[in-house]
Amino acid sequence: MFSPMVDPELVAPNGPPEEALARAVTAALRAPSVFNTQPWHWRLHDGVAELWADRDRQLATVDPDGRLLVLSCGVALHHARIAVAAAGRHPVVTRFPDPGHAGPLAELRIGGPYEPADEERRAYAAIAARHTDRRPYAAETDIPRETLALLRDAAESAGAHLHVLRDDQVPELTVAAAGASMTETADPAYSEELNVWTHRPSPAGDGVPVETAVRPVPRRVPVRDFAPGADGLAPGGGTDRHARYAVVFTDADDVRAWLAAGEATSAVLLAATVHGLATNPVSDVVETPVARDRLAALLARIGHPQLVVRLGRGTPAQPVPRTPRRAGP
Repeated sequence: MFSPMVDPELVAPNGPPEEALARAVTAALRAPSVFNTQPWHWRLHDGVAELWADRDRQLATVDPDGRLLVLSCGVALHHARIAVAAAGRHPVVTRFPDPGHAGPLAELRIGGPYEPADEERRAYAAIAARHTDRRPYAAETDIPRETLALLRDAAESAGAHLHVLRDDQVPELTVAAAGASMTETADPAYSEELNVWTHRPSPAGDGVPVETAVRPVPRRVPVRDFAPGADGLAPGGGTDRHARYAVVFTDADDVRAWLAAGEATSAVLLAATVHGLATNPVSDVVETPVARDRLAALLARIGHPQLVVRLGRGTPAQPVPRTPRRAGP
């Protein structure tokens, strides 16, 4: 578990809001996103950081409705507000997603002094340590129920819900993932889009480099092959036997709900990292209507599935290469 440390330079208690916001936005650069598109940009002015969706980075084939684009922006928003809170200032967030995409998704301001909880300090420390690990996870240890309960609480605190699949529900997830893979790989437009985002020029600072993609191996639930035919990352000796699969879901299915799902995803990923878990956001099972409907059935149709997170024990002795990040907001 991380010690509750925070960069004292992040937010000076009496410093200008613009400087504090710039530091928080910098912390948000570490946020994960679909295909590592980082589909957001921040506008800093007059003590406000506006979060905008970058529609030029939307995946036209994988994400035609912009669900995963907005969700990715929500992850970045949560990272930024955790950075402000952990440094002892109150993060003031106004959310106003416009279904017509005419304005920003949210605004972040710096409020007065704030006493962060240890969980917030640890979550901030986890921003730098968290990374996506697509390798099969180790088979030695189950995740404690208490830890899973904390992850559910983290999702709830961010405005969404988390359902951890029971073992008897995992085969249905396997069918959903396999079906989504068959549907997408049969579409030439998908293959072209995948190729674009796995073969990015180095200065771009985005995408999923081939060396971070894991070679396909048999596992309980298949994961996306980001580099078909290429020699990607060695899968290691894990089996995913004790991996757990959690569905982030919301009560509604609109832009505001997608943003909340992103904030909840960030909260879950950071809390999992704090508690020593490896994580892998899985979006392919929400990218096709049939797969998404199967997930909804697993939720007894009480909510709308927005993302799946694979959780388990990684292999610290074999670190995963870092995916690139853009240099600015």
